[in-house]
Amino acid sequence: MTDQVAELARRRNDLPGPEASTTDPLPKRLLQSWWTWAVVALTVLYAGALVSQYLLITADVPVSGGVIPGINASAIRTAAWLALPTLAFWSLVFVWADRYRPQRLLVWYLTLGWGGAVATFISIHVNTWAAQQLAVAGNGDPATSARAAIFVAPFVEEAAKATVLFLIAMIARYRLTSQVSVIVLAGLSAAGFAFTENIIYYARAIVYASQNIGVGDADAVVAQLVQLRGVWTSFGHPVFTMMTGIGVAIALRTRSKVVRVLAPLAGYGTAALLHMVFNSQASLNDEQGQVLLYWLVAVPLVLSAASYVVRQILKQGRVLSTRLGDYAQLGWLPETDPLVFARQRLRWWAVMVAATRGWRVFAATVTLQRLLTELAYLRDGQVRGIYDEAGTVRARYLVERAGQLRGVAIDDPRGLKLSLPRFRRPGAVNYPPPSYPGPSGIGGNWPAPVGQPQIGSPGYSAVDPKWGPPAG
Repeated sequence: MTDQVAELARRRNDLPGPEASTTDPLPKRLLQSWWTWAVVALTVLYAGALVSQYLLITADVPVSGGVIPGINASAIRTAAWLALPTLAFWSLVFVWADRYRPQRLLVWYLTLGWGGAVATFISIHVNTWAAQQLAVAGNGDPATSARAAIFVAPFVEEAAKATVLFLIAMIARYRLTSQVSVIVLAGLSAAGFAFTENIIYYARAIVYASQNIGVGDADAVVAQLVQLRGVWTSFGHPVFTMMTGIGVAIALRTRSKVVRVLAPLAGYGTAALLHMVFNSQASLNDEQGQVLLYWLVAVPLVLSAASYVVRQILKQGRVLSTRLGDYAQLGWLPETDPLVFARQRLRWWAVMVAATRGWRVFAATVTLQRLLTELAYLRDGQVRGIYDEAGTVRARYLVERAGQLRGVAIDDPRGLKLSLPRFRRPGAVNYPPPSYPGPSGIGGNWPAPVGQPQIGSPGYSAVDPKWGPPAG
């Protein structure tokens, strides 16, 4: 196969190209990476979207009979601190779930930022325009719109949050190897969206409670809203967007063109439907009915979604064991690899042992795990018919790279211990007496001559035994 044909086959299968040389200086590699420019461009886009929203929510809105005051900067700062714990919790949950082949930090950042900046920018403008078109009650305040929240917001918000999934699927489809990978990205986008939305809701409540004496205790009102949105119903956006993520993941891991089209649409429709039901019950039902539906519908739905994600994580281990076993049977990999690299406990222990043996061993171990995980999913894609013979070329490259790392990396941590430094002061060492070749009289190990004084010992001549010091 010529180089041009191989390159065409690689692009058709959306496989990674040749890796950049690690001998080049770091600044040169950063400038040549398209990830760098994607981060720069999207960061500027995120900043612009957030500034636009800030100007929108802080501006006064004239209505018939008065003016709706905007939100001040102090209320936004306070609301951001109140919304931060919810963002941190859900971000840690989803990052923890991305265990076997975690995405790059840049991908997590771009996904989280998309939900918190671009998705909210799209939603706030479209929802406001739709609320005005529907001529809702509430003296012109779009926040009081029930019809817009039920019939417009679910479709707009779910589409805005899920757009980043489709962009990643088109640009870096090869990295979306399992349902867990796509679910994690969907959850991070939803967590970022909920963070910005909570800031707006909390800030509005702070301003309203501080300007209306009829509210009562302003702090108690805000704390009640934080408890409701930040704790009890914080699962809403992540669970809804997960449905779209599942649909996208199914489409990426199948060969059927019909499923590739229908699965994302079905996932998006399910997400919008759940979102619509949630908003309708929150807007139209009384408090007793909301509590009843919460425990009978919402909580079982969340538990079902959590159990589904856990099953998918366990399924990843079985996929790694089976597909690495294929290469072990061919003799491409050692027989221990399917066991070691499919068990999360052994993978973590290898990383911990490597971390105590220097940066070089640690980096090689992490790289080896990523290479073999990619190799397993590549094989799984070939079995599913997603990749053709170009996948075999990539597989050989991964096996060769893994073989180069085995002399340095920890590829089987069983029986190994952490190389921790010893902080106890060492005691005195009791060295044995010296023993060198030579006569024993000077510390040697040869026997001394019999009947003769040892070399180096004092010698005396014969004297009169009656000799002594003078008497008296």
